[in-house]
Amino acid sequence: MINDGPVAETRSPLVKQIQTDLVVVGGGLAGVCAAITAARAGIRVVLIQDRPVLGGNASSEVRLWALGATSHMGNNNRWAREGGVIDEIFVENTYRNSDGNPLILDTILLEKVVEEPNITLLLNTAAFEVTKSDPDTIQSVRAFCSQNSTMYEVSSRLFCDASGDGIIGFMSGAAFRMGAETKEEFGEQFAPDESYGQLLGHSIYFYTKDTGRPVRFVPPSFAIKDIKAIPRWRNFAVGQDGCRLWWIEYGGRLDTVHETETIKWELWKIVYGVWDYMKNSGKFPEAETLTLEWVGQIPGKRESRRFEGDTMMIQQDVIEQRRCNDAVSFGGWAVDLHPSDGVYSDLPGCNQWHSKGVYPIPFRAMYSRNIRNLFLAGRIISASHLAFGSTRVMATCAHNAQAVGMAAAICHRDNLVPKDLLDEVRMRGLQKELLRTGQHIPHVLIDDEADLATKATVSASSELQLQSLPAGDDSIPLESPVGMLLPIVPGKLPRFQFQLDAKSATEIQFELRGCTREDSFTPDEVLASRNVAVDAGRQSVEVDFDVTIDSPRYLFVCLMANPDLTVSLSDQRMTGVLSVHHTLERKVSNSAVQDPPDGIGVERFEFWLPQRRPAGKNLAMQITPPLSGFGPANVITGPERPTSGINAWVASPDDASPTLDLNWEQPVTIRRVVVALDTDLDHPMETVLMGHPESRMPFCAANIRVTDDTGLCLAEVSDNHQTRCDLSFPATQTSGLKIEVSGTDNSIPVSVFRVRVFE
Repeated sequence: MINDGPVAETRSPLVKQIQTDLVVVGGGLAGVCAAITAARAGIRVVLIQDRPVLGGNASSEVRLWALGATSHMGNNNRWAREGGVIDEIFVENTYRNSDGNPLILDTILLEKVVEEPNITLLLNTAAFEVTKSDPDTIQSVRAFCSQNSTMYEVSSRLFCDASGDGIIGFMSGAAFRMGAETKEEFGEQFAPDESYGQLLGHSIYFYTKDTGRPVRFVPPSFAIKDIKAIPRWRNFAVGQDGCRLWWIEYGGRLDTVHETETIKWELWKIVYGVWDYMKNSGKFPEAETLTLEWVGQIPGKRESRRFEGDTMMIQQDVIEQRRCNDAVSFGGWAVDLHPSDGVYSDLPGCNQWHSKGVYPIPFRAMYSRNIRNLFLAGRIISASHLAFGSTRVMATCAHNAQAVGMAAAICHRDNLVPKDLLDEVRMRGLQKELLRTGQHIPHVLIDDEADLATKATVSASSELQLQSLPAGDDSIPLESPVGMLLPIVPGKLPRFQFQLDAKSATEIQFELRGCTREDSFTPDEVLASRNVAVDAGRQSVEVDFDVTIDSPRYLFVCLMANPDLTVSLSDQRMTGVLSVHHTLERKVSNSAVQDPPDGIGVERFEFWLPQRRPAGKNLAMQITPPLSGFGPANVITGPERPTSGINAWVASPDDASPTLDLNWEQPVTIRRVVVALDTDLDHPMETVLMGHPESRMPFCAANIRVTDDTGLCLAEVSDNHQTRCDLSFPATQTSGLKIEVSGTDNSIPVSVFRVRVFE
């Protein structure tokens, strides 16, 4: 029993003091990935989240699908899904939650965090005060948890603001901006004028459910009555709910930090008014049995403060894919701006302009330029309003935050502050550590002296020589251009044969295309064109472009449109080989050609897109001589995804026991082997609402077994579904390793992108 009588003074809540190595404020995907990365790198982390669940806009509280450079497969960014921890989360969510239930994603994020012994998680805990040891240095953060009435005082040498609105940066005095820059400041030609607006607004989503019986709806008194106040009121349709109604947006003319509650109430008025219109206007009889199952209680925020680092990303960095020496991450979403009047605007809900590929993101944008121990993560990194239009999406924010988490671990280990990592040697060290975790950094390859695999001789039980994609039962008409995206090695280009069926005698135009940007997949350069006569009926048609290729690269073999022709498809799928269609994805584009107006600094080009499985079969074809470049040496050299080459070992389809062998001249001591597999990095893996055709990616090997030079099994995994299989075991001395890999789906040849071996 507690019996505490009256006191003369006020009481204080329970106070707990915590000393740690890194404080991360904000538990969205960025904060989660920063915390996990830092914790796995060996430092203690306190993760402070002001909500009851993790995930931010991706959580069940908001329910926006998380996306990044893959952009719904609607741009030309092939194999662009972000790597590292965020990829691990995406793959796990797809495996457990292929229907996209946001509650399941909540549990996955919580599990990933609480499984890390180095993370102290404080949920329902709002940071509200910062103390500083000097004008440029944060000393501690105070945060209050209303659920347990406890005040936390958390001290550290390093802090990361991943809070969305930048509460720690703001309170600590970090330089920041809100609103749009003028065209003149950075030469950004697409900069919006005042009539378009300077801030993106918030959105609230809703879900409906079919009860199978009539359900009536009596709207709350605050619901809007005049649906025609929304210029796009005719666009509402039954069945469109969740984040498909992202354009129910408001607040870009207000203070998106301090007026968030005002914005939320207006969005509630809109959502309940929209549902009243659908249920009670008489125009939607199909809504009779539907009920309003869920409406968001908090809005999904897009934009507020952006903080200044030692550089500021701008439109040109995104569109021109500008390189930088301190690249630690990448983006690839369009420059995506919305009118500030949101749902009340007569303008289209968004204005998206894509680059020709992914672009690097510099570390200098990920820390404050004036608060020396403050990292920036999430949407608040140092970017102009225009560049923010691309960098703001969640998977990009998470990928950036992984770089922050690793940088914090290095800073703690070596007693540094973020800016110190700009030293060339230290930056290469940060990039190397990130590559080890599966982080992809465009155009960055670093020799890893600790990786014993790079010192081994590598061989394999077989190696794909791509000679044939045999015809199946399906075909498609050439109503629009289609093509095959193929990894080509230097030398004379092979001849290609396709199975065509012609209604009558005609001809087909073949084009060989490449991309003018290195390691990108926009077919904006026609290298050769051939017209070939086609007789009536079914036949094999060959094209010889008579071209010599001088460096490894991906090329498009394109069959241009001819509605009198159909082309046969193959059921055979494999790593790094795709069919693509000159078409559009309406979620991110209104046309199959990006055709910007003059003077906005954006390039014109065509979209050539894969289709989602179970569609998207390869074209049936013969290749003479066969394509090579799928050899085992790839597993110790390149990135862990296709870039200028396939960067993977692919076994022969008829190899019954696919095996990689690594051998050293002298015995080595090993404790850990990391095998990077193919979980189809072209598949976006949207986290909620959109379902996926498989829970486990069909290219991914399920079984991995590692033995030493005596045949002793060191480690094995069965039923794997993750991209990276990390195997640890007691220290073993050996002069050879055998890695047996099996268990892909539907006769897909086994593949491995990378093998890393550590003592």
